[in-house]
Amino acid sequence: MNIKHTIAIAALSALALTGAAHAAPPSGTAADYGVAVPAAAAQRAITINADTKWVNVTDGETVRFDVNGQSFTWHFSTYPQISSFDLARIAPAGVTAGSVRVYIATNPLYRG
Repeated sequence: MNIKHTIAIAALSALALTGAAHAAPPSGTAADYGVAVPAAAAQRAITINADTKWVNVTDGETVRFDVNGQSFTWHFSTYPQISSFDLARIAPAGVTAGSVRVYIATNPLYRG
C-alpha cells in the first residue's frame, strides 16, 4: 500500500509541475512561440512578400517561411493565451519580415 501511495503522490506532483509550466505567462522571447527547426521538418511553406499583412498557422504546426530569397523554418508551440504576434519576433537575424502578423489557431487535437 505504501508504494502505491508514493507513486500516486509522485504522479500528481509531476502533473502539477507540468500544468504550472504551461500556465506561465509569456515573456516575449522567441521561445514563447516555439522553436526553429531544420527546413526538412516543414509541413508547409508560406511565402512572405510586400503585400503580406498576416499569416495563419496552427499550434503544433511546422512552417517554412520564404522571405525575400531567405527562409527559416519554425515549429509553433505557444501558450494558450497567445493568439497572435509579429513574425519579426521569430525571424532570425538578417531576415526582414516586415510587419507581418502571425495568427495561431488552437490545435484541434488538444481541443476539449
